[in-house]
Amino acid sequence: MGLENGRRAANRCEAANALPKGIKMKRKEIDEFETLHGQLKAFHTEMNTLVKKNPNDTLNKFKLGLVNSVLTKANSFLGKARLPFADFQSFDDSGLPSTSDVLMILAQYLSAFEKFRADNIYEGSFGKWYWSGGEQIPTSLPKKLEK
Repeated sequence: MGLENGRRAANRCEAANALPKGIKMKRKEIDEFETLHGQLKAFHTEMNTLVKKNPNDTLNKFKLGLVNSVLTKANSFLGKARLPFADFQSFDDSGLPSTSDVLMILAQYLSAFEKFRADNIYEGSFGKWYWSGGEQIPTSLPKKLEK
């Protein structure tokens, strides 16, 4: 039994070194990903709270500016091929969106970021997950495997 587990772990390490899909992530890219992902999650949490109070309330210009700033950076990070919606870049400042509209878009961006992360991580030995790349930078398991 122990020998079989050792073989499986060795096979996972060999597969991880081959990195068949995704790209090799550099520390700077991982830091940028984690910063943007954290900001998107924080906005999502805040919007979720506001939506529960009144889903049709409009977002004020200050908050919209902050959300749009993060969305612009997220668009640049993801690239055209990974955007949640090809024709959406940011919210229009002239017509303030509802909190529920913003929440819906943020949820789509969070899904796109999780897909990006899942495509660029691998399981190493002992069930630990790492970003693909030269260094072994730890991360959590993909959301689709949680629970």
